[in-house]
Amino acid sequence: MMLDMEKFEEFIANYPIYEYRLIRTADIHGAERVRTICRVECERYGTTWACPPAVGSLEECEKKIKSYPDGVFFSSVAEVSDLLNMEEMLSTRHAHEQITTEIGKFLEEQGFSIYILSTESCDICERCAYLDGKPCRHPERMHPCLESHGVVAHELVESGEMEYNLGGNTILWFSLILFR
Repeated sequence: MMLDMEKFEEFIANYPIYEYRLIRTADIHGAERVRTICRVECERYGTTWACPPAVGSLEECEKKIKSYPDGVFFSSVAEVSDLLNMEEMLSTRHAHEQITTEIGKFLEEQGFSIYILSTESCDICERCAYLDGKPCRHPERMHPCLESHGVVAHELVESGEMEYNLGGNTILWFSLILFR
C-alpha cells in the first residue's frame, strides 16, 4: 500500500509543519555515540519507558525501525523569548507532540501501522511507571525520542536537505513517524 500523497498533503496543510520528507528506513542506522550521550549526559536515562535502556538495545531499536520500510520525517517551528530559558523552550514541545500524534492518527486511518519517534523524553506522567517496574500507563501517547533509538536527527536533516537551525529565538522540533 502506498501513501496517497494528495490526501497527505491536504491533511498536513492544516498544521504548522515547517518541512517534511518521506524517507526509506533502510537508510537509517543507529549510532552508538547517541546512546553514549544518553547514558552519560541525560538525566532521563534509565528513568522512563521512552529512553534507554527501556526501549531496548541499539540493535533491537534498529531492527524495529527497519521493520517499517517508510517514514515521514518532519519539523515544526516554535518561537521563544530566550533560547537559554530551558523551561520556556521545553514548554513549546507539547504543541509539536500534538501535531505528531495527529499525523500518526491520520496514517493509521489510512490503514498503516505506525511507530512514532519524537522529541526529547516522554513527560506525560509525573513519575514514569518504569521506575516502579510497571508497564507504561499511556503507550498510545508515549513517543520514544529519536535519540533513544540511536537516530541522529541532524543526519536525516542533512540527507533530506532540510533546515536544522533558523537562528534567532526559534526552535525546530523533529519527529519521525514510521509506517507500513
